[in-house]
Amino acid sequence: MSPSPAAAASPPEPLPLPADGPLAALDPGRCKCGLVRCDPARQQVLAALILEPEQALAQLRAWQAEGAVAGVVLGDGTGSRHWSQRLAPLLPLQLVNERSTTLEARRRFWQLFPPRGWRRLLPAGLRQPPRPWDDVVAQLLLERHLGHPLSRPPSLPPAAF
Repeated sequence: MSPSPAAAASPPEPLPLPADGPLAALDPGRCKCGLVRCDPARQQVLAALILEPEQALAQLRAWQAEGAVAGVVLGDGTGSRHWSQRLAPLLPLQLVNERSTTLEARRRFWQLFPPRGWRRLLPAGLRQPPRPWDDVVAQLLLERHLGHPLSRPPSLPPAAF
């Protein structure tokens, strides 16, 4: 008996992430995506970007071609099914719970980039980052998967969109 057309069209099962090597994390979105890549020891962020979805996919493909990523951690929120289908044939993939990442990322943003000037005077709960923080959300997703925080060197340029 041949498989049904629906079964034949189903996406491939994602491969499990390797135990070591550099990983990327993607916070998917409709208009912009946060994308980070860590070092092979999984201790430090090497790249932090905010890109349009097609640019994010192109960057992941470039990193894969360079051997700069061994797998991808993907937030399970908006658009994750679409991204899972696109990424599963390329790289090992792990979905991570995105719950509360926006609020956590806002706090983490100020840890990574301490407020300056008049922003120092605002109570922490009233501070809004001066730029999109999708890259910080992607970093949080990767940290959730790894179970430990990643350092971000001061020399790493801030992501911009």
